[in-house]
Parts: sequence; C-alpha cells; structure tokens
Amino acid sequence: MKALKLNTVLLAALLALPVAASAAEAVKMPADLPKYGQDKPIPVPHISKKTLANGLEVWVLPRQGLPRVDYVLALRGAGYSADAATSPGQAKLLAGLLSEGTAKRDSRAIAEAAQGMGGEIGAAASNDGITLNANALTSHADGMLKLLAEVARQPAFPEGEVALAKANALQALKVASAQPGFRAEKALSQAIYGEHPYGRSQQTAESIEATTAAALRAAHDQRFRPDRALLVITGRIAPAQALKQAEAAFGDWKARGPAPAEVAAPAATATPQRLLLERPGSVQSTVRLGRPGIAASSAEQVPLRLTSTILGSGFSSRVNQNLREEKGYTYGASAGGRSFRVGGAITGGADVRNEVTGASLQEFIKEYRRIGTDLVPADEMEMSKRYVAGTYLLTTQLQAAVAQTLANNWLVGLPAEYLGQYVPLIQKVTAEQVREIGKKYFSSETQSLIVVGDPSAVTEQLKEFGEFKVSR
Repeated sequence: MKALKLNTVLLAALLALPVAASAAEAVKMPADLPKYGQDKPIPVPHISKKTLANGLEVWVLPRQGLPRVDYVLALRGAGYSADAATSPGQAKLLAGLLSEGTAKRDSRAIAEAAQGMGGEIGAAASNDGITLNANALTSHADGMLKLLAEVARQPAFPEGEVALAKANALQALKVASAQPGFRAEKALSQAIYGEHPYGRSQQTAESIEATTAAALRAAHDQRFRPDRALLVITGRIAPAQALKQAEAAFGDWKARGPAPAEVAAPAATATPQRLLLERPGSVQSTVRLGRPGIAASSAEQVPLRLTSTILGSGFSSRVNQNLREEKGYTYGASAGGRSFRVGGAITGGADVRNEVTGASLQEFIKEYRRIGTDLVPADEMEMSKRYVAGTYLLTTQLQAAVAQTLANNWLVGLPAEYLGQYVPLIQKVTAEQVREIGKKYFSSETQSLIVVGDPSAVTEQLKEFGEFKVSR
C-alpha cells in the first residue's frame, strides 16, 4: 500500500508539470476529466537530534527503503565566502582535495575503502559552506562514518595531489574563460555584489597558482569546526545506533584556533551598470540582467520562488515562452532569484542571435514590467504552484536528496521543519504578493545589463539602454 501511495504521489507530481502552450492546444483533453486533487505537503519526518559536547549537530532520519545509509556533513562558513579577496575560489580546491589523501590513506586507498563498503565519498563547495557526502550499505554504516570523519578531520593535502589539482583547475579555468556565459556571470556577480565575498566565487589563474598545500591546511584548520557543523544521517538505521556511531566518530573532534568572522550581508541595492564584453566575430550575444536579491531566510523568499517560476524558471515560464517559442530568439531564456545565507541576487539571461540582441533585452524588460504590474491569472498561478510542489515532491523522494536538502537549508539559515513547510507556504502565495515581488525586485531601472558579443554587431542596438562600457 505504501508503494501504491508513493506511485500516486509521483504520478500527481508528473501531471503537475506545465507544458508549452502550443502542446496544450494540440492535445484536446476530455471536458469531463476530474479536477486535480489537493497537493499534499511532504509529511514532516521525525528527526532525532543531538548536539555533541563539541557543538556538532547530528540529525537522524530513519527511512525504510534500500539497505543503505546516506551522510551529509555540512560546514558552515567554510565555502567561497570565507575565501580571501586575494584567493577567490580557494574553497573549490579545498573541497576537492579532502578525499585525495589523509593522514592514514592515499587517494586510491580512500576510493577503494568506499567502494568496498558499497558506496562513495566526495565534497563540494558553495557560497555558504562545504558539504561532504557519503553513502554505504547499512552493514557498513559504521565503517563509512569513520571514513567520512577521517576525510573531514584529517586531510593531508599531499603535495603531488595539490599540484595535480592545480594543473587540472588551470586547464578547466582556461576552457571556461573562453565561454561567454562564464565571462557574463563573473561580470554580473561583480556588478551585483561589488567587493562582497559573494561576488568573487570564481577562481582566477593567480589564485590557483598561489595556492599551496600549507595554505590549504591552514584554511582547513580554521574552517572545519564542530561548532559550525551539521551531520545528517538518513537511511535504514535506528536513531540510537546512528547517534552512537556519530559520537564515536566525531565526539573527540576539536576546533583549532579562532573561528572565521561571520560574513556581513551585502548591500541591498547596487548602482546599475552597463557593460559590453568584447567577443569579436561572435555570431551570437550572451545577455545578462541582474541586481541584489534577498537572503534565503527572508520573509519574501517563498513568494520570490513562485514569482521566479512564473517569470523565468522552467520551459513554460514567461521569458522562455516569449523569447524561445514566440520570437525564436534563443534556445532558452531564464530569470529569477538566487538566495544565500546573508544575501542573494535577481538574475536573468539568454544566448541570442546578434541581430536580436537589443530586441531580446526589450522582451526581458517587458516581461519584468508585466510581472510587477498585472496580476497573474488564476490558472497560471495554479499551474505554477503545482509545478513547484510536484518538482519538490519528486526531488525529495530519495533519501540522499532529503539529507542534502536538510543540509543545504541549514547552511542558509532555514530550520529542519522547512522541509515540510515549503509546499504549504507556496500554496498560500497570492497573485498580489507575486505582483509586489515583481515590482520590487524586477524593476528594469534597477537591473545591471551585461552583454558578451561582437561590438560591431550589437553596439548600435544597445544605445537605447544607456551607455555601455566596453571591455575585453
């Protein structure tokens, strides 16, 4: 019966996904079809919580699924926002090298140990932290948790692995830097955040080359602290057993030295910029719009998410339907909010043909103006709510996704209960709230405009939007 109920929820979520207007018109549905049922929020799971003596928070969510246990260890304040202005993006190397050698094992031994337990282990950085992910068969739960603790607490940053990681990072950066989207995003972040750490999350050749094993060890000692960490354990394991294993693996973990300073909030507003980044000979332009947004814990966060869905998140969003389906200017366009622990951004953009660069910006501005002026029709509100709810229900079915969502929410300042609160909050958003969010955050007058393209092909088109500074 549980499987039947789960399949019913998944089917309802899939039916909630919006379709393009042209497809909807092509398929004639019977007039007597029953209405959609009421969306059901995710049942709030019981989370067994314990804070160890050293400050580490441990959350355990038992699940009766596959004989597997998933772990996420989240380190708040260890990510890009902790990087110095002279070493942007250092957190990426720091996270990537955690599993490349410890005081006890080299990278191959770590990988073989994880595979021998039927799982894997890795790490990634974000603006607000670093997360380590691991999983194993339930029969190896204790062993994997010990391996996770070893990787998190005792990384060695071997000189050879650091050199290899730096070489790979330099090559990856060289490739990325040649892409117009990379250049546009970097310029947009700087326009939105200025000198704030959120504006320098991308690596530079200088920061990569200057990174040393000693610098990574020092960063690890400062950023990896039990009093700023959360361990989420989910899977087929009893809470008492999981908490006991967590205590054994992490109970004697001690912080080293003073904690990094908390990151201050970025400015709520920024002077709009107009920037044209030269790409001679390009047959298309990459356009970006952006301005400061809000923190993930803001009271406006849920209305902003729904507004973002309606305006620019997904195939059936307004800007994508306009620029792609109606005008044929691009293969895809998007717009919406990004939110972090102490701030956020409102961004939009697309890759368009040279000859419609100016027209594309006009269509973005038109949609921005419409979302802040007109009330969204009831059917569009309902479709978007079902899309958000259905997608959320689908993506949180897997226990690894639940653990990651809880950890990510914690990093940006949201409580564990938000897991079950999100869908009901989305359902309560009104058209008036969407209009107010649109008016406040998508006003064209507050947007910086970034264009990467051939000046000879687009300069004349951009004049109506103000004076653009041309840069290589």
